[in-house]
Order: sequence, then structure tokens, then C-alpha cells
Amino acid sequence: MAHPKRKISKTRRDKRRTHYKLGDRQLHRDPVTGDVHLYHRLNLETGMYRGVQVIESKNAE
Repeated sequence: MAHPKRKISKTRRDKRRTHYKLGDRQLHRDPVTGDVHLYHRLNLETGMYRGVQVIESKNAE
């Protein structure tokens, strides 16, 4: 098995790991209602997904 010749310093290790952070989540504004929700997710307030009524909305009571 391969073994490193020298110990990797904590600074060098941490520099390599700086690129592992998560990016910002993409949000989508619904053109009909103007609500903001995550991409590829159902809007629970309206019950709409890509302009189609999928489930009955919470506010329909």
C-alpha cells in the first residue's frame, strides 16, 4: 500500500478542503403567485408545481 513520505500539515489539508463547502440553494419565483420556493419542489402554500394544480392547497378551506 502507498504511504506518504511526509505528514501533511493541517494548513495544507485545510486549504484542500475549502472547496467542499455547499453553494447557495437556487430559488424559483412562481410566475402566477409570486411565491418563492426551491426548484423541482411542490409549493405547499398553493399546491402548484410548474403551473399545474397537483394537490389541494392549504388555503382552500
